[in-house]
Amino acid sequence: MLNILVVEDDNKLRQLFCTVLTRNGYHALAAEDGQDALAILDKEYVDLIISDIMMPHMDGYELTRTLRETNYNLPILIVTAKESFTDKQRGFLVGIDDYMVKPIDVNEMVLRVGALLRRAKIINERKIECGTTLLDYDSLTVFLQHEDSIILPQKEFYLLYKLISYPNKIFTKHQLMDEIWGMDSESDEHTVVVHINRLRERFKACTDFEIITVRGLGYKAVRLS
Repeated sequence: MLNILVVEDDNKLRQLFCTVLTRNGYHALAAEDGQDALAILDKEYVDLIISDIMMPHMDGYELTRTLRETNYNLPILIVTAKESFTDKQRGFLVGIDDYMVKPIDVNEMVLRVGALLRRAKIINERKIECGTTLLDYDSLTVFLQHEDSIILPQKEFYLLYKLISYPNKIFTKHQLMDEIWGMDSESDEHTVVVHINRLRERFKACTDFEIITVRGLGYKAVRLS
């Protein structure tokens, strides 16, 4: 059973989140603030954290920063009343994985927890199979049929890995720029177009996947086998 740590100073909300998670097959652990959460993490293995931001002693930002600085890579979902773009930006910059604004739909929260756990599994394994094609994150290598392999430039590999990790999901050029090149990159969105075209040329004979342009929106990878 997967362990979910709920870090929330509001007792009623904390109990609600834990109850909903338990009903959906998770083992819920409860903490009142960031310091309490760190104490639990010293004793228990946790697969994912759901945390408020505004808490006494140690808030959600500080908790996230502390965990990332000590190489905890587990997914962190922030659930908070702070709704400004600045608040969200600060959260993502310190290392959170997802952000929900109160009041929330607890059923949506459960869906997001499931998605974050699936994503974490992909990242931890650092390999993706797509038909007979295998992407190895650590070596930036794509293994094709008949034992052929291609070592890609870093950005090309990360772009392909991202798209194939979420088949049929549309990513805008802006989203891909921010994630692959970074929010402070001086490159423009044409860079994404160039890299997509290179990937298409490299894998034009591959029968396992195709990168599709969704006009006016962005790109998605479609698994063909």
